[in-house]
Amino acid sequence: QVQLVESGGGLVQPGGSLRLSCAASGFTFSPYAMSWVRQAPGEGLEWVSGINSGGGATYYADSVKGRFTISRDNAKNTLYLQMNNLKPEDTAVYYCARETSDYVGNKFDYWGQGAQVIVSS
Repeated sequence: QVQLVESGGGLVQPGGSLRLSCAASGFTFSPYAMSWVRQAPGEGLEWVSGINSGGGATYYADSVKGRFTISRDNAKNTLYLQMNNLKPEDTAVYYCARETSDYVGNKFDYWGQGAQVIVSS
């Protein structure tokens, strides 16, 4: 069965960095675009970043552009999100999600369980 397992979350001070990973299994990873979506406490879901199947096209929400970098290793079936210069407003549960095609369209069919990121001094 399809599984997406996030790791790398934690508590970090403002201005710090974290790298999230999402290990995919149960399906062929390379043909699918992937995205990161977050949910802050008491808020709805917010799309953060997406990457096409080959990794050559990446997209970011304005709120994270210039600070976050999405990448993927198709040989390792793993998606990454490098988060730099973190701000308290980045505090959220971060989910990786499989897109329904090879391009980023914000249509998801599978989700991970989420990784908690807390940015606080």
